[in-house]
Amino acid sequence: MFKRITTFLSLSTLAATLLTAAPALAAPALEGQININTATAEQLELLPGVGPAMAQKILEYRKNKPFQETNHIVRIKGIGPKTFAKLKPFLVLKGDTTLHEVPKDEFAKQ
Repeated sequence: MFKRITTFLSLSTLAATLLTAAPALAAPALEGQININTATAEQLELLPGVGPAMAQKILEYRKNKPFQETNHIVRIKGIGPKTFAKLKPFLVLKGDTTLHEVPKDEFAKQ
């Protein structure tokens, strides 16, 4: 019993340490917008939760049918409501793609 309590306390301490270190491990801050009908795979990969495979799925989808609304991106397997909520502030259908990472030192000044 004592060993289980000790293990639990150790894990709790580890979790607390990781949570306080989370800002350093967090995704980079983003600024701008991304046109999901014209963006390149590299530009799409800037989005939170979008890697090379997901960017390719987006490109394949829009090749057959351009997006009519930003929420249509949830039609792609692997993008659900939670992921869409993270992507939504950056998604547009018209205009240029201006999405870029904000340098850490510039983000800290804000």
